[in-house]
Amino acid sequence: MIKKIKSDIKTSIKTRKINVFFLFLFFAFIILILTKLSKEYTNTVVFNIDKINVPQENVILNDSSAKLNITLKTHGFKWLTYYFNKPKIAIDFVKDVDKIDSTFIWSKSKAYLLESTQFGKQVELLNITPDTLRFRFDVNLVKKVPIILNADINYSQGFDVSEPFKITPDSIEVIGPNVLVTQIDSVETNPIKLTDVKSDIKKVIQLKLPKNSKDLTFSDNTVSLTATVEKFTEGTLKLPISIKNIPNNKTIKYFPKTVNVTYYTSLNNFKTISAKDFKVECDFSKTTNNQSFLLPELTKFPETVKHVKINQQHIEFIITE
Repeated sequence: MIKKIKSDIKTSIKTRKINVFFLFLFFAFIILILTKLSKEYTNTVVFNIDKINVPQENVILNDSSAKLNITLKTHGFKWLTYYFNKPKIAIDFVKDVDKIDSTFIWSKSKAYLLESTQFGKQVELLNITPDTLRFRFDVNLVKKVPIILNADINYSQGFDVSEPFKITPDSIEVIGPNVLVTQIDSVETNPIKLTDVKSDIKKVIQLKLPKNSKDLTFSDNTVSLTATVEKFTEGTLKLPISIKNIPNNKTIKYFPKTVNVTYYTSLNNFKTISAKDFKVECDFSKTTNNQSFLLPELTKFPETVKHVKINQQHIEFIITE
């Protein structure tokens, strides 16, 4: 029993010694790191450009390669912040650049003047390359273009849309360089496919914006598609035929005098449709020599019907003088 107690005491002392050793080792490591970070180092870092106060009427073109290699002398703590946060240098397009023709020009002398505000008092600016940055710009243009619906919609049997699709908004504004905006005449939606539709349509659709459009701004990137879907039925009407543009010196006889017209409409509108809403005409001036028939055309029909079809394609006639 006594031997076990002595053994436990010895083990405890050894464990404490090990813990104390690692504790001192840890503190030594921390002191070493702090010592290293407190020293000054010279290094070159790539700075991205942070463009500020760019005139609203201008847009900068092709500046993705605009970077500065800056050599600095500062303590390790500052270098640590550059390691964790990608450094940027601000270029004020009101104060720091000169405007020549279609180019903004920045020179490194501007950075030396703003050394304390850009880098801080503990940082010594040693060198900057390149000496000059050139930013090409263009005048912003605002253009309104229509939205083109790219949709493949199949309805359940006996169903259809009672009114045209409604796209909100039906057009968007494209803002950007004149050379880019003038190339855009319309914007399509992303493809949408619906099958077996028998209820009202309400969808939000992404727009298919042009590739590489980082220099462009769009007033919207989605549109709302809505449509009323109703039960449809087929109707048939017998309609009289009228002939127009018959020469004054000619008289004609034609057959048949009436034609059947079929149409497709919603159940709600079916009872409101009558023969007076339609008109079928033949234009005599469209005939050629030795032609013995006229072509019937539907010149009037209500907006509430679709898929209207005249079942008689030819109207036979003879000229009686």
